[in-house]
Amino acid sequence: MADNVTSLFRSTAAHSPSMAALTRESDGAGPVDFCIPCNPYFPTPAMFEEMAARLRDIVTYYPSSADTITAELCSLLRLPPQCVAMGNGSTELITWIDHLLVRESLAVPVPTFGRWTDQPMETGKRVDMFPLQESSGFALDLAQYAEFIRARGTRVAVVCNPNNPDGGFLHKHAVVQFMDAMADLDLVVIDESFLEFADAENEPSVVQEAMLRPNVIVLRSLGKNFGLHGIRFGYLVANPALAGRVRSMLPKWNLNSFAEHVVFMLKEHGAEYAQSLHQVRRDRMDMSGQLSSLPGLTVYPSQGNFLFVRLPVGAEGTVVRDRLLTEHRILVRECGNKIGSSSRFLRLVVRPQVDVRRLVTGLEQVLYGTSRRGAAVPEQATGTAYSSGTAAVDRLVSETNGAGTRGLAQAAGAGMPLPAAASAPAVGAGGVMPAPAAAGLPQPEARPVPQEVPRPQPVPQPVPQSVPQPQPVPQRLPQPAGFPEPFSRPAPAAPPLAPAAAFPAPPAPAPAPMPAAAQMMPTGPTPPGVPARGGLTAAQVRGTDGLSMAPATGRPGAQSWPDAAGMGQAAG
Repeated sequence: MADNVTSLFRSTAAHSPSMAALTRESDGAGPVDFCIPCNPYFPTPAMFEEMAARLRDIVTYYPSSADTITAELCSLLRLPPQCVAMGNGSTELITWIDHLLVRESLAVPVPTFGRWTDQPMETGKRVDMFPLQESSGFALDLAQYAEFIRARGTRVAVVCNPNNPDGGFLHKHAVVQFMDAMADLDLVVIDESFLEFADAENEPSVVQEAMLRPNVIVLRSLGKNFGLHGIRFGYLVANPALAGRVRSMLPKWNLNSFAEHVVFMLKEHGAEYAQSLHQVRRDRMDMSGQLSSLPGLTVYPSQGNFLFVRLPVGAEGTVVRDRLLTEHRILVRECGNKIGSSSRFLRLVVRPQVDVRRLVTGLEQVLYGTSRRGAAVPEQATGTAYSSGTAAVDRLVSETNGAGTRGLAQAAGAGMPLPAAASAPAVGAGGVMPAPAAAGLPQPEARPVPQEVPRPQPVPQPVPQSVPQPQPVPQRLPQPAGFPEPFSRPAPAAPPLAPAAAFPAPPAPAPAPMPAAAQMMPTGPTPPGVPARGGLTAAQVRGTDGLSMAPATGRPGAQSWPDAAGMGQAAG
C-alpha cells in the first residue's frame, strides 16, 4: 500500500495527487490533510447537512445560467456584474486569460502557483521568471520586479498576493503603485486567491482600483475561502471590457449546481464565514509558534492559510513527505516540483491545534528520531540542491529567461532564429557558465560545464532607447503588520510608500527601435509546439520530452456579510 501511495507523487508534475486518488490507494481512510490549502471551519456542519438534504435535487437538475449565479454573487459582494466573470475554478480563468490576453510573454515571480508558469509555456509563450530570494525570506521587491519586466520587455505581469507557497504579502498601496507603473503593459494580473486569510490590512484588495484601469485583472478564489475545492468556482474582477471579453468565451452553464446552491446560501451564513477566517488566522499564529520550536526548522512569515518551512540540513523533502504519510497518516506538500523551490521546502496548511500537535509529533520522529540526537533522514545523493536559488532557479534563469542554448527553437522544429536576448551565454575561464544578469538581481551560483561543450561567444543585445537601464535597488523585506513578533523572522518594518521614481518609467508612446535579431522574427501566430521568441515549452523546462515523467524530487529545475472583495460589508 505504501509503495502505491507514494508512487502517486512521482506521476504528478507541479501539483500533488488528489485526495480521491490517495484514498483509493490506501485503506479507504484519507490522511490528515496539511497539503490542500482549504478553510477547515467552513462550511459549518449544519451547512453540510443542508446540502446533503438537497443532494438529490442538486445533482439531478441543470443549474441556472452562469449569469444568474454571477448576479447573486455580485449582489453579495457589492460588485457590478458587468465587471465580473465567474469560472469553473480559478484555473479555468487563468487558462482563458492566457488564450485571450497573453500575446507573447508573461512575467511572474517564482516560486508561485504552478499554472501561472505552466499554462503560458504550454501555449508557447515566453515566461520570464523573477526568482524570489531565499536570503530575503522570499519577499517580492516590486521595484526590482518592475525593472526586471522593463529589461525583459515583458508584456504581461502577474503578482500573487499573498503568494503561494510562501505566503508573502504586499500592502495595497504598493500594489496600486505597481499597477500604475505598468499601465503600458498589455495586462497586469493580481491573483488574490488567498487574500481572505490576510490580516495585515483591513481592506487589502485592489478590486475597486482594478475596475477603473484598462489593463488590470484581479483573480479571486471561492473554493479556498469557503473550504469547497471540489465545487470548482472562482471569479475575476476587471473593467467591463476585459471582464466581458473573458465572460463571452465561457460556456453558458460552466458553473455546476453545487456552486449555485452554495452561492445562494452564503447570504445566510456571513457570521459563520467571518468567524472561520478569524479562527484560521489565530491557528496560523499558534502553528507558526509550534513549528518554530523544532530545531533547525525555519518558518517564513505568511498571510495565507499555509506556512512555508525549510527543513533542517540533511532532511530531504520527499523522504519526509513519504514517511509522514506512511508512518503517521499525514499529507504535506513537498515543494521540490515547484519552479524556484527545492525539496528542502514544505508548504503546510493551517489546521486546528489538535492536528498541528499530531504534525509536530510526526515531524519530531521523522526528523530527529525519538532521542532528537540528529536528523534521522539522510540526504539523498540524487535529490535537488538545498537552496531555492540553485537547481530549479539556476536553470530557469539561464535558459527560460533569455540565455537558453542557441538552436533550441530549431530543434523544436521552428526553423527561426532566436532573438539576442535568447543567445547562449559566454563560458568563462575554467568552463564556468555565468547566469545572465537580471535587473541587478543576485546571480545564481556558477555551475561547472563539461569541457566538451562548445564555448559560444557572447552576443550583445541592443537595448531600445526608450527602455531605461535597470539600476540596483536595495532589497526590502516588509514585516506584515499584525504578525506577532515571537512567531516572525527578524525583518525591517514595512517600508513607506515608495516614491514614483522607484519604478521604472513606462516607455515613451513613440515606437522604440526593434533589435536586429527581433526584426528577423516571423510575424503571425507561433507555429504549434514552438516556443515564442526563444521561450521554452513546459516539457523542455522540466527536462523531459513531454512523454516521460518528471523526476520525483523536482525539475532540474440580519447579519452582515464580510465580502470577499475587501470593500466593506453589505446587508444580509
